[in-house]
Amino acid sequence: MKEKQQNILIIGAGLCGSLLALRLGQRGYHVSVYEMRPDLRKVDISAGRSINLALSDRGIKAMKLVGIEDKVRSLCIPMHGRMIHDKKGHTHLSNYSGREDEYINSISRGQLNALLLTEAEKHKNVSVYFNKKCKSVDFEKTTALFQDYNTKDQFIEDADIIIATDGAGSVLRKSYFLGKKFLFSFSQDYLTHGYKELSILPKENGDFKTYKNALHIWPRGTFMLIALPNLDGSFTVTLFLSYDEGEYHFNNLTTEDTVLEFFQKEFPDALALMPNLIDDFFENPTSPLGTVKCSPWHYKGNTLLMGDAAHAIVPFYGQGMNASFEDVVIFDNILDQKLESWEATFAAYEKTRKKDTDAIADLAIDNFYEMKSHTANPMFQEKRKLEMLLEEHFPDDYASKYALVTFNENLGYREAMLKGRAQDKAILNLLVDGNISTKSILNGDDSIDMTKEDLKTILEKIKQETEAILEEDKIAGLH
Repeated sequence: MKEKQQNILIIGAGLCGSLLALRLGQRGYHVSVYEMRPDLRKVDISAGRSINLALSDRGIKAMKLVGIEDKVRSLCIPMHGRMIHDKKGHTHLSNYSGREDEYINSISRGQLNALLLTEAEKHKNVSVYFNKKCKSVDFEKTTALFQDYNTKDQFIEDADIIIATDGAGSVLRKSYFLGKKFLFSFSQDYLTHGYKELSILPKENGDFKTYKNALHIWPRGTFMLIALPNLDGSFTVTLFLSYDEGEYHFNNLTTEDTVLEFFQKEFPDALALMPNLIDDFFENPTSPLGTVKCSPWHYKGNTLLMGDAAHAIVPFYGQGMNASFEDVVIFDNILDQKLESWEATFAAYEKTRKKDTDAIADLAIDNFYEMKSHTANPMFQEKRKLEMLLEEHFPDDYASKYALVTFNENLGYREAMLKGRAQDKAILNLLVDGNISTKSILNGDDSIDMTKEDLKTILEKIKQETEAILEEDKIAGLH
């Protein structure tokens, strides 16, 4: 494939599409990007649907690939752990890692997207067109039908290949499904919960009203509230709640009094920081949370799905954006192989990537239950304290499941999932059976009253139990 002679059409100028356009532009391809929304650098289009993003090592690896890591880091606020809030307003900080250099970063979706678009447009071989809605894709002719939002005129664009990065509602994926020209598998599973975005505004002097460098969680068993910091001193707050189950749910939170009663009962310390709650609650939409899986991601050598268009996930591992960015890194690695055709390139990309995107989708569902209930469980908290100690004292020999997924950018999601789940099961088994005891490790003030040798003995037990579980799973055909 002669790269500079290839015309690539990208549908969707969101995070994945703009990064892909930037990287392909750097490689010398002629790239045209069509986006149905207005230019977010000129018009505010968040509409209460942004869900602040957590940028971690996999996403940062992608930023390094395109040479903008420093610019992106200037938009970030480090979050070193979860700040757990109970009903009485008591807080507990649970670090993400026992290693000081491992943390995630809160970043504005809009600011990051704007930066990626600006960087992409610096290349004369990259063009971005806004207010152009894709209506359908003819994946056999490699053409796409668009409609201009302003003029209402429809027009057809063709290219050597079309890559759809148009999100969970992808038009190309719909065209695959409706076209019935090949065997296409598709699933879309929704949680019974939805989400609503709220906010904690900054103090009058611009300072933060609560602790800045953490992801705040109010876990309440069947629902939760989370908050991520923004550069302007505010927090983006998100309520995750059932549509119709429980004493309070989105379908019965219909009056100001009911909303205030709910927050006063469940999140009193958050409510004290949110005098703007009612305005946010009734102005911002309630949105669904779903997982999309499909296969294949490509048709011959003509068209390809990437990012959420191929594998949308729920946001509870903070990996949706990172996974889409990693798509671009993996695709770039496949391009380096200089295979004989686009068909071979797309096939190699999907074979390499799909097992990992399936894994992170499953992990995100797991973390939904962990965040809304397990984080408040004393056994879970003791397990996390033990893991922090092991990471602190044996940084080269132990990494929790969360660290394997979030901070090990060269380890595939599937491998991280299998090892991480086995480790979790091993630690809980050992704790329940009394073969290790956190009580011998931690005083009431979380101080350590045992030697490093004692911790090493515990680590060896965990390793042995983990290996046994992995072997059992292998025999059972679970991996």
